[in-house]
Amino acid sequence: MIALMMHRLTRSTFLRGVVLSPYLVSNVVAALVWLWILDTQLGIFNHLLESIGLERIGFLTDETWAIPTIALINVWRHMGYTALLIFAGLQTLPESVYEAARTDGAGETRIFFSITLPLLRPIMALVLIMTIIGSFQVFDTVAVTTGGGPANATNVLQVYIYDMAFGRFQFGYASAMSVGLLIILGIITFIQFKLTRAGETDLD
Repeated sequence: MIALMMHRLTRSTFLRGVVLSPYLVSNVVAALVWLWILDTQLGIFNHLLESIGLERIGFLTDETWAIPTIALINVWRHMGYTALLIFAGLQTLPESVYEAARTDGAGETRIFFSITLPLLRPIMALVLIMTIIGSFQVFDTVAVTTGGGPANATNVLQVYIYDMAFGRFQFGYASAMSVGLLIILGIITFIQFKLTRAGETDLD
């Protein structure tokens, strides 16, 4: 949706800048900002909840809320970059195809699902692969906000590897886990390229 808005407002460099700005902030800074915003006692978000009669929520201290909150922080940070990639893909689509479709009487919905999405398949494949790989790169966000807690609720693989290496000094085991993670990411990337047939579209 954001990419489509950017495409409609092609001259709005301000909108593009606002959308991309979270991605330009480092993970550590973004995590610190959200840690302050969502703090149970001092966070502005919990103050807003309390002001409308709701109870404070331990977004980063409650086992139920911790993982969804970490996920939303990462979605917020990478949303602009993802939208920019899709926007770039939209900019390259040939206008002649759309003109032909409108001449044939196709509506906006039909054009979107029958032309735009198939033409965007290579970009969507790239976005999907980068999103999956990016989901494995949440170490800094978790380390700053929860440290793997509460009660190991956010003890993701990267934090576990770090703890094994620098907390328990089991460097061999941690190295093996890191290589295993690299292999997993390689397999995921290969499968995604095969499934989406990156570089091809339904309109070939």
